[in-house]
Amino acid sequence: MDLKAYLEERRALVEAGLKRFIPGEGTMPPELHQAVHYSLFAGGKRLRPTLTIAAAEAVGARAEAVLPVACAFECIHTYSLVHDDLPAMDDDDLRRGRPTCHKVFGPAMAILAGDALLTEAFALLTNPAHVGHLDPRLLRTVIHEIALAAGSQGMVGGQAVDILSEGKAIELSLLQYIHTHKTGALILCALRAGAHLGGATAAQLDAITRYGKAVGLAFQIADDILDIEGEEAMRGKKIGGDASRGKATYPALVGLDAAKREAQRLLAEALDALTSLDHQADPLRTIARFIVSRKA
Repeated sequence: MDLKAYLEERRALVEAGLKRFIPGEGTMPPELHQAVHYSLFAGGKRLRPTLTIAAAEAVGARAEAVLPVACAFECIHTYSLVHDDLPAMDDDDLRRGRPTCHKVFGPAMAILAGDALLTEAFALLTNPAHVGHLDPRLLRTVIHEIALAAGSQGMVGGQAVDILSEGKAIELSLLQYIHTHKTGALILCALRAGAHLGGATAAQLDAITRYGKAVGLAFQIADDILDIEGEEAMRGKKIGGDASRGKATYPALVGLDAAKREAQRLLAEALDALTSLDHQADPLRTIARFIVSRKA
């Protein structure tokens, strides 16, 4: 399949949805909503919402049916990036090739923009005008899973352990905890949400769950590798930031070659998980290969 065309079509669909669902820049207070829009429409692959859509399509549903939920994932992901970039966290000046939110609007407004994005995600997930067509029971399950994946038992918990581990020698098992929670939890949840709301059978949901666990970890390992081998112009931020902050990464713990082998092993595991699914899951297969081989 033509991955570039698929990703571009889904990116355009998600961005149109975000513009429809999220309060406009002129909404009171405009300074806050300008910061929200600055961060939300800063570019990016829209990978997490695309995975939600691809999982729904893999079990026979239409992309538009899960679009509001997919957009909620992008709001949560963007909030996490805004907060990660803050001086108290990673203190990054650039994100996707342009100044980070706190550099443009100040740290206080960046914090509030992140707070607004996270809250807006749950407003979107519970707005009958946008999700009234979805099965309420399945939607309730998805909202609960999203809250867990985004919170202290998921992304935020992984970020906390990541910060506490900076400059320390840690075991591989703790690094796996960081990666599977800080990055993997939301990726897995995005996939399960699409499958759930797309009407997946128990077997289909299990297959997509196994796929999600593998690609979620593979994504962060690939990110670790890119922080060493990537190009700044393509990544839109400085290379070598992990090493300069003393962050625990796969290449630092096991070596660059071993990290690359582990990413390939996880790719094989992800593809094997989808064996029982037909051609409708081809986007998921191609995205898994892209996650491991990407250059940015």
